[in-house]
Amino acid sequence: MRVLLLIALVLVPTSLSAKDSLGTFGDWGAFRDVDTPRCYAIAMAAPSSLQRDYQPYASVGTWPGRNVRGQVHFRLSRNIQSGSTIRLRVGDRNFSLTGGGGDAWAQDQRMDAAIVAAMRSASRMSISARGSNGRNFSNSYKLNGVATAMDAATVGCAKLR
Repeated sequence: MRVLLLIALVLVPTSLSAKDSLGTFGDWGAFRDVDTPRCYAIAMAAPSSLQRDYQPYASVGTWPGRNVRGQVHFRLSRNIQSGSTIRLRVGDRNFSLTGGGGDAWAQDQRMDAAIVAAMRSASRMSISARGSNGRNFSNSYKLNGVATAMDAATVGCAKLR
């Protein structure tokens, strides 16, 4: 059910630029956007009854024309308070991310690679920060299927430039 909602969220707002589904794997989906060109694995955060500014998701993207592979991005459920520390916990690994507004990223390519490696061997991850309202918040994700979705996205972009 969550994967179908995820697909709807990805496809509906951008109906003018078609995205190809590369498959769904557990809680994760993989997509290819030939027009950009890019491929990515993506999942929605676990549902919450708390107020959200945005529908949170996590993605790992590949842009073959830019020689970028395995770039991690989080759309957070809340806008981040200026100066807030953004913490990502993947299994037993902790990372301090950078970001602004409602988005967060790894600080560099080396951190992207470390996060992707941790995601491949963990079952859960969570990201937390202080929202613009001054309250702490977090978003959590199941990682079943993430390795296969990331691999599908990488293979899906192998011939794109």
